[in-house]
This record gives sequence, structure tokens and C-alpha cells, in this order.
Amino acid sequence: MRPLSCHSYGFLLGLTLRTIICNAFLLTVRDYNTKIGRTMASPSTPFNMARRGLETLEEGATPLPGGMTLYVKPAQDGKSVGDCPFAHFVRMVLHEKGLEYELLPTTQENKPNWLLEGYGGKMPALRHRRECYVDSDVIAQYLDFFFQEPKMSIMGKEATEASTAVDGFFPAMAKFVKHTPNGDEEDKEKQAALEEKLQKLEEHLSQRGRTGPYLVGDGEQFALLDCSMAPKLYAMDVCLEKIKDNPIDLKGKYPAVRKYMDEVFARQSFQDTAEYGPETVVWGWTSYH
Repeated sequence: MRPLSCHSYGFLLGLTLRTIICNAFLLTVRDYNTKIGRTMASPSTPFNMARRGLETLEEGATPLPGGMTLYVKPAQDGKSVGDCPFAHFVRMVLHEKGLEYELLPTTQENKPNWLLEGYGGKMPALRHRRECYVDSDVIAQYLDFFFQEPKMSIMGKEATEASTAVDGFFPAMAKFVKHTPNGDEEDKEKQAALEEKLQKLEEHLSQRGRTGPYLVGDGEQFALLDCSMAPKLYAMDVCLEKIKDNPIDLKGKYPAVRKYMDEVFARQSFQDTAEYGPETVVWGWTSYH
């Protein structure tokens, strides 16, 4: 039996280390999801489809910066960036970490075959050289695991409390915004459901002992959860005014929520990634959703 060359040993060592580190990432994601009360993806979900059709291995134990492409929903013209809050979430994380990436607004007709066949065409999709992830939460955790400056994942009791405070907000908001006509009995019920979620967030943000403006713990650290919530709150802000005729006085009834919104909207990573603007939000919520 021929002895392995130094190159072969190096390749096998790199492959072994990469496998160990990727497994550590899987366990970290499971642990994070468990601690914030989120159910881990089932075998049919995008997380477990992460490398289907992209099995060619690269040398090296861990992913390196560069070679990132983000496929996102386009705006009405099919070319510029659309209003998807999940894509915006991922982009905020990329900008917070100073990671370069190519942004590709992609229509159904322009989706590459590997994305359609391996991932059901789901977006946002982050392709990082030979690997791809298509769930925004998993993409964010992937980026935070391998590119830890700044570290944005927070675990433990404080993370659970913050996640509980925003749980159910986006579905409630979406149901209210999509309902027509405005002002009928069902609309009022859906508004009440949204306001229940806003009140829960208001109470969380108003807790004694908080010294910073953000969601988790004392509010001093800007976290993944803030990146996730900022685009959803922006969509709500635009839709309440432009689609629902301002039925909720956010500043008067939920001042802590309004202040939080202003803080995260002023964040540079939000400013750099909100180029789609209110018109695209209105188009998106009155056509796609």
C-alpha cells in the first residue's frame, strides 16, 4: 500500500477539521434554537438541504470571507432590490460584520437551476463558494458562527425573554396588513391581535434595569434579533401609514416601541440596506403577499 503524500495528509486533515467545525456549527444552531424556544428544522427544511448539489469540497477547515452571493426577491422592475424583510435581515448581518457580497435580485425565471432543483427556489439564499443556505435565521447563525466580529448571538435566559417578547409579531402584523377592507369587524380583530403583540414588546422594552436601546438583556448589545426585527418593524411602519390609514398611534400608545424603531432605523447597517423604500414596500405587500 502506497504511503500518503504530505498533500494528501493535509487534505484529509483539512477535511476532518472542516467536518468537526461544521458539526460544531450544527450543534451551536440547535443549542441556540433550543435556548430561545425555537424548534429545530426537520429533515425536509432548508437547513438540512444546505449542501445538496454543491458537494465539491474545498481545502481548508473553515469558511473564509469573500465569494458570497445573496439571491433576493426583486422589486417591481425585476432588477432592483425588493422589500423582503428576511433578505434585509441577512443583509444587515453582513453589513454589521463588514463582509463583502454580491447582491442578486432574482426573478423566478432567472433563478439558477441548482437553486430551483436543490432548494426549491427559496430565497433569500446565501451561496458562499460551494455552500448554500436558504433560511434567514440559519444564514445569520452561519455568518455569526464563522465570522465572529462582532459577535451577535446571545444565549440564555435574556435571549429567551427577548425572543418571547417578539414571538408572533410578524404573523399578526402580516394578517392585519393583508386584510381588506380596512375598518370592518375582522379588520378590527386583526388590529387588536397586532396591538396585543405590540403591548408585549412595549412591556419588554420598558423593563427596569435596561440601559441600552436594543432587545436582549440590558439592551446594550446589538444582536441578531435586532437585525431580524428591524425590517419587519419598518414594513409595519410603512404599511400602517400607506395601506391601513394610520389606525395605530405608535408614539402615543407604544412609546418604547416607537423609540426602539427609531434607534434601529438609524443604525448604519439598516440605512445601508433599506434602499428599496416605502414605494416598494407598498407594492410588495399589495401584490406578492
